[in-house]
This record gives sequence, C-alpha cells and structure tokens, in this order.
Amino acid sequence: MVDSIRSSAVSELKSDGTAIDALLDRIKRCVTEISDGFERWDDPYARGPGLYFVVARDSVDGFSAPMGSNRWPMEDCPSVFAETETFLETAQRVALSCDGAVVVHEDGTIDEEMVRLAQLSADESGRIDGLPYAGWMGARHMSALETSTRNAVTAAITLSEEDGRMTVFTDGTYEDTPAAGWVID
Repeated sequence: MVDSIRSSAVSELKSDGTAIDALLDRIKRCVTEISDGFERWDDPYARGPGLYFVVARDSVDGFSAPMGSNRWPMEDCPSVFAETETFLETAQRVALSCDGAVVVHEDGTIDEEMVRLAQLSADESGRIDGLPYAGWMGARHMSALETSTRNAVTAAITLSEEDGRMTVFTDGTYEDTPAAGWVID
C-alpha cells in the first residue's frame, strides 16, 4: 500500500514552487492510499476514514479554534515528509479516530493541534461570487471549499468518510477523485 507514495518523499524543499507541488502530491497520495485501503465504501452502515488537511502559507489562527482534544501525534510524525510508512500509518490512525483539520505548513511541518475552521464572514463571503457548493458536500467539504479562498491557505484536501472520495480545494474551486471502483456523478 505504501509503495506508490514512496516516490513522492522529498528530503529537501526547494524555493522554486516545486516544494508546494511535492507537498500536495505527498498528501494526495497518502489520502488516496487510505481511501483505496478501506474495503467497505459500498456498505451504507460503515463509517470509513475521514481526513481534512489544510496547507497553510500563513497562520490560520485568526479563523480557527482548537477541535477539543483531537491531536496529530507529533511524536510519531512531525512532518508530511517523514518516512512514507510513518506518515501513512499516522494519517490512517488520525482518519479513524480524530475530527478536525490537520494544519500543514508549506515546509511540510504539521501542527499538533487539530482545528475547527470558521465560516467566511459576511465581508469575506461578499467578495466571492457564488462558491460551487455541491449536494454531496458535508460540513467538512463546505469548510474546505470556503477555507481554500483565504489568503493564508494554499489548498485543502479532504477524504470523505461516507464514500471515500478525495477532493482537492484551491481558490474556491475543487477537483474530485472517487474511491477505487466508484464513479462520481
């Protein structure tokens, strides 16, 4: 399961923009591996793993709050660029046991405290013409869509616990990838 994300491991970040691509690729591959590894997406009574990563270029403190006792286990995996197996196993545990957004900085470091992200204010909403909300979106996905419009955020990536779809949100838009074997309408 982890071999396909091994090639995205980066030991050194570059300042020419490829670092962000490598970071996003690393997270997307991890989320895809977790989704593909869950075999009960077609069971309407099963709750699958769910994740919400926010890649931040600046602090998110102004629009986030702690999500209770939910924590990313820093002692196991302080960075997206940790050993492949370590990052994947840690993300799997978090996906099955925690709620809230995992904040990842552009250098790959991960905040320990998982957070709840505030909705856009009336002023913020007024500056954005009609976000493309979809009927399948739950609270996590709507939050990620809105959060992706903020200047402090590079992207948000979610894994739906309902159907295993991975969605990448950037600048108020999104791109879906269905769980293996599923077709998204």
